[in-house]
Parts: sequence; C-alpha cells; structure tokens
Amino acid sequence: MIISKGRVTVAGRVVTDPARNVEAGDDVRVDGSPVSAEPREVWAVNKPPDVVSTAREPGRRRAVVELVSGEARLYPVGRLDTDSTGLLLLTNDGELANRLTHPRYGVSKTYRATLRRPPSERDLRRLAEGVDLEDGPTAPAVVRRIAEREVELVLREGRNRQVRRMLEAVGNEVVALRRVGFGSITLGDLPEGESRRLGEDEIASLWEDAEP
Repeated sequence: MIISKGRVTVAGRVVTDPARNVEAGDDVRVDGSPVSAEPREVWAVNKPPDVVSTAREPGRRRAVVELVSGEARLYPVGRLDTDSTGLLLLTNDGELANRLTHPRYGVSKTYRATLRRPPSERDLRRLAEGVDLEDGPTAPAVVRRIAEREVELVLREGRNRQVRRMLEAVGNEVVALRRVGFGSITLGDLPEGESRRLGEDEIASLWEDAEP
C-alpha cells in the first residue's frame, strides 16, 4: 500500500495513516508528483427496463453505470425501479448527489405514467392534494393529464415506488412509468439506453435547483 510505504505526502509531510483527512486545496503528492482530484462528472442516462439503478450488479441484469462510456467512478443519484424507465443522473460528486436527493432541498422529479384505466378529474385532484400511503400522506404534487390514460406528475419527495403507490391509492394501476425530468434537466430526445455528459452550465443549474 503506497501510504504505509511512506510514498504519500500532504502539505510536504509524509502521511502513513490512511484515514488522514485531506481538504480541498491540500498539496497531495505520490513519489513527489502532485495528485489532482478526479474531474467532476455528471451524466444523464435514459434507463431502459430491466436495468438496475446501482453502480454494479452481481446478477444477470445490467447495472446503469454500464450505459456510460466515461472513465470516472460514477454512482446513481437516487433510484428508478427496475421496471421503470427514463432519466437517471450519475455522478462522482457526492455532495451534489446528496443535495439532489435529500428531502430538505425538495428537488423536483417529473414522471409520465401510463395507467390501466383513464383517471377521473377527482382522481387527479386527489393526487395533486396528496394521498394517504402506509408511510404517511404525500406532499402536494403538480398533476396534469397528457392523454386519456397518461398523466404527468411532478413530485418533490422521493419515497420508494411512490408514483405507483399514489395511483394505487386512487384505485388505478401504473402500466408504464418513465421519468422525464430531474430538476432543471430533462430527458429530451436522448434515446433509450444512451447517455450524455452534462455541461458545466447544466451542472450549475442542478446546484441552483438544490439551493435551500
């Protein structure tokens, strides 16, 4: 291990403790050569069905990180059910990922759901006002009808299988579920199974989305 061998220095001093904290801006070197931080990356992925929202998958199914061609160690920002599709963000920026998923910041997520039967206007009002689930009432949502059996929901909380459970609470069933927006980032025309790296302006917008 390079640390135990005394090959690593921080601010000019040899470090032998692997738990040694390193602050942003510290001069870290290995064998005298400076070590730079891994460049920050954020990727948008259009997740297909039967792909899991994990960094690795020991079973037969593909992990979502396999859809990205970058070299950075990326992790999903939140999750999508295995049978759900659409926009999933991947990043190596832990602080940004925490901001985007922490309930305190209430970053919006937009979903399109195809339903078993056409929802009534009363159903849509109930969804918008919040419905009672086994883990408590949901927060108000923005809900609109897209087609006879398709609705769009904008949520600012991220409970497990929340959209599906909300529709079940009003006596309906989700046939297909796709996330089309995460904060200011939209799925757009990104093909299913493909990914793209976000630009710095898009990353800055995500930080703005997650402001307290």
